[in-house]
Formats: sequence, structure tokens, C-alpha cells
Amino acid sequence: MSAPLNRVVPAGLLPYTEQSTTILLPDDNTAFLNPIQQFNRDLSVAVISTWGKVWQEESQRDYELKQQRRLAEKEKKASGPRASKKGRTGDPLKSSSSSSLFPSLLPSSPPLQFVPREFVILEALSATGLRAIRYAKEIPGIKYVIANDLSPTAAEAMRRNVEFNDVGPSSEKPKPVEGAKVVEGETWEGRVRVREGDACTLMYNHRASRVDCVDLDPYGTAAPFMDAAIQATADGGLLAITCTDMAVSAGHNYPEKCFANYAGVSGRAVYSHEIALRLLLASASGIAARYGRYIVPVLSLSIDFYMRVFFRIYSSPLQVKQAFSKTGTVYICNGCESHHTQNFGRVGESSQKNGKGVNYTYKNSSGPPVGQKCEQCNSNHHLVGPLWTGPLHDPEFCEKVLKHVSENESKFGTVPRIKGMVTMAKEVSSTPPFYFDPSQISGIFRCGCPPMNEIASAILHGGYDVSRSHAASGSLKTDAPLSFVYDIFRTYIRDKAPVKLENVSKASPSYSLITKEITHEINLTLHPDLDKHISKAKLVRYQINPAVNWGPAGKAKTKKDEGDEDGVKLPKKVSFVTISFLLRPPEMSVEVG
Repeated sequence: MSAPLNRVVPAGLLPYTEQSTTILLPDDNTAFLNPIQQFNRDLSVAVISTWGKVWQEESQRDYELKQQRRLAEKEKKASGPRASKKGRTGDPLKSSSSSSLFPSLLPSSPPLQFVPREFVILEALSATGLRAIRYAKEIPGIKYVIANDLSPTAAEAMRRNVEFNDVGPSSEKPKPVEGAKVVEGETWEGRVRVREGDACTLMYNHRASRVDCVDLDPYGTAAPFMDAAIQATADGGLLAITCTDMAVSAGHNYPEKCFANYAGVSGRAVYSHEIALRLLLASASGIAARYGRYIVPVLSLSIDFYMRVFFRIYSSPLQVKQAFSKTGTVYICNGCESHHTQNFGRVGESSQKNGKGVNYTYKNSSGPPVGQKCEQCNSNHHLVGPLWTGPLHDPEFCEKVLKHVSENESKFGTVPRIKGMVTMAKEVSSTPPFYFDPSQISGIFRCGCPPMNEIASAILHGGYDVSRSHAASGSLKTDAPLSFVYDIFRTYIRDKAPVKLENVSKASPSYSLITKEITHEINLTLHPDLDKHISKAKLVRYQINPAVNWGPAGKAKTKKDEGDEDGVKLPKKVSFVTISFLLRPPEMSVEVG
């Protein structure tokens, strides 16, 4: 971990290098950094870079469409009543009089060229500035990054690190893109522009002049900042959010706190980490809808002790009306954890009489979808939500992220894990919410766990889709009804692993599940297309503990106890060898599908 060339590290500071950036950490624990989050930062660089390229392509396409419309309007005016006067023949655009009236329409006139736009990123909770500096140095197409923090000590650390990396006001201003507008009198503040103040105030001040990308990476939940962030993000822009409160959002012990943060409640289930992702997205969708906007998730991941979601924001009254059909509650069985989704509404479509458009109707959903007792095990249900019931990922976008990472592997320190998790997100089945864990179901059935290949093959033989989920090792997602999945286990018990019913209490959910009649035809032989759904490629999917007591830890202490962002406490007296160990890249585990 060496500092950049020709840089002297002042006394009392320790250098930490991550990819292109070296920052200075005070040895008195007044600045904070979580080295385990390098995967988060690497992933963010890859996703924002990919979005930036997509955003440029969309901007160019929109520009060209506008030019075509303008040209069509001019041609229409040129061929209007005046153009049809007596004595005027032929194409009006080729006549001398037309040439003087519409010189821009002459074939010899060069078309207006699209000028690539640079985009602005706002990191509202920047702490040491490491993430913001990496963005400025590693993501192409950035105009500048706004790095903000409420803590004076954090802002001081940011200014020092920005200067140390030559991305501040003293750095040389890059030449503008050829053809781009140059703002006269604009003061050059550097590629990273440090702000000290309240994050929400800063973002609310950008409602009139929205930024293209907003990044929220707070300590704990991002709920207090989401309203301001959604309003500050431009149409087509990207909002990246990290939440490290998984004990609340993915647990069942703090429903009152979960409701306070996300206007919904989580619940006890093996798929609780997906519940957390959907709680966060439902909260974001509801906030956006208040302002006539809607969200489109492109990548949503549950990672270690936190969740990281990326979604784009647009404005559209029509899409806002349809948001309630992508939000709903879920009934979860207390015994077997089967789930039933109840969307708040449904959208109907019908063609207009002239055949040129579509009429939409919006209606409440009927329900509830379940009775008082579970159909499978006769247990009671508990309620979770509201949750986002739409897609968590955009497979096409995920493919572009993977391509970008493969073409720029030297930019990332966690390439294997990025490829593994994004690949799983790309391949996830476009099914209703939630995965299931075969080992958990086997525990309920009191039997050995069938091989994953047999379970997946049986689902494919039944005509359903199946894929893996990134959120839990060994989990599967499918659009098959739960009754079909349970029949797979009943068939396995009948044919391969009998269960001694005399050892199972008749009052238990297990007895009801085991003795229920098999109603589906189950084929456990390997399906020929299994590899297309359950990849056998060696992918790094899950991280093992890199050190003792690793994780989100507590808030780092500043001189005035103002710490507000996510971090790991560093000892006050620590040697360079010790800090090198604490900040080393996390070890990876390889899982063969």
C-alpha cells in the first residue's frame, strides 16, 4: 500500500491504497473507512460506468430523433400552401427560393453533430472521500463529483485526500469536449468538489438543477435521505443506495423500526434478504410516485451484511399510475414458510376503437389470496410488506456490466466476485418474488435433501422455469407453484428416502406436509437443458470471513463525535503492518454450481 509517486505522507497519517486511489487516514480514529466494502465500491464503479455509456447512447438517440422531427416539420412547412403557388414545380427544397428560405435543409448543409455530455455524480455521505475520488479517476464521462459530509473532521479528511490525489481545485482543468458549450466565468473547483453540510439540504437544493447520478452510502439505513435523493436525480439518472441495517430490514425482531424506516414490515423466512431488497425498492417507488416519477431497478443485491440497489428514475404520469400493480403484501406461513403475494392493484389493457392506441383501466385486487390456515401444513400466516413485486434486475444491463468488467479487469480488485454475483443476477428467473432453500424444506419434511440437479430437473420437466438466487447459497427461484415444489420432496421421500412417520408428531406441520397426497407428475431424471438454467461454471459468489470481528462495526468517533457514515473503527495506536492486515482485500470462496 504505497502512496503515489512524489507524495510525502505527513506524520500522524497512514496511507491506504485501493485501485487508482491512495487516501490518508488519521491514526487517531477521526476518519473512518470500511475496507470490506471494496467490493461495494468496485461494483459501483462498474455499474455507474455501464450506466454512463447507456445514458450517452440514449442521449444521442434522443438528439437524433429531435433533429429528425425538426427536419420533418421544416419539410412540411416548405411543402405548404406557399410552396404550391402557380408556377412552382418540382421539389420545393431544390428550388432557389426554397434554398434561401431553408438553407439548413439543403443536401450540402452538414447535419448538426451530437456532442457527448458529461455527467455529474453527487455522493451525499462521503466520509474519507475514497469513493468519490475513485469515481472521478476511474469512471469515463464524468464532469465532476460532489463529495459531501456533515462532519467537519470528515470534510477536512476529504479535502486532504482530494488534494493528495490531484483532483481538487489546484488540478489542471481538462479541455472541454469539442463542440460542447463553454460556460463563461465558471470557477474551476476540481474533479471532486468537497461540500460540508447536511446531505438532505444539499440534495434538496439540486431539485431545480438535478444531478445525473446520486450515491447514498450511509451508516445504517438510507431511509432519511431517500426523499431528497429521488428529487435530486435527473430523468434517466441513476440512484445507488446502500443500507446496512439488515437486522431490521431482513429480520423479524424489530417490526416497529422496520415500519418507521421503510413504511413496511419484514418477517421470519428463509428468503428474508430478498424481503429486505423489496422493502427498500417499495419505499423508493412510493416516494418517487409522490412527485410523478417511477423507478426501474437495474441491479439489486444482498451482500454480506448490507444491501446495494441501483435503479433509474423517470417521470411519467402513466407509469406512476401503474406503480401500485408492482407493489403488494405477502402472506407467509409460520410453519412451512410458503408465501402468497397480494398486489395492491391490477392494470387492464384494451385497444381503442380506432386501433391507434391502448386504454388502461386500474382496479383494486381481490383477496386475500389465502385462508386463515396454510393449505400445505395447516399453520397460521403472518403478513409482510408492502414490498416491490416487480423485477429486481435488468438482465440486459447486467450483461453490459459483465462486459465492461471483462474489458477493464485491471480497474477492479474484486473481479471474480463481481462476475459471480452479477452473472447470478443476470440469470435469475423472471419469476414471482422469493427463492426457496431445498435444505430448509428438507428439514421441514424430515428427510435428506435431494440433489439440486434433481430438484431443478423436476421443475424443468414440469414445464416451469428455474434459476439460482445470489442472496443465499444453494437457493433456487422458480415460477412453479409451491404445491409442485413440495410434491418433488414427497416423491423423493416415496421413491428414495422414506421417512418414519411414527417419529413425527401428528400435530406438527411436517406430518401434514408428508402425508399430503401427490397431485403432480414428478420426474427426477436429469433434464437435458439443466446447464442453461443452473450453470456449472466456477463463480465466486459468497465471501468468507476475512478477519476476526469483521462487518459493519460501530460508528467511528470523530473529535466531536460527529461520525455519521459507515466505517470500521481503527485502533488509536496501530502499526503500519497492523493496518495493512486490517485493510487487506477480503478472501474469496469458490462455489461450483
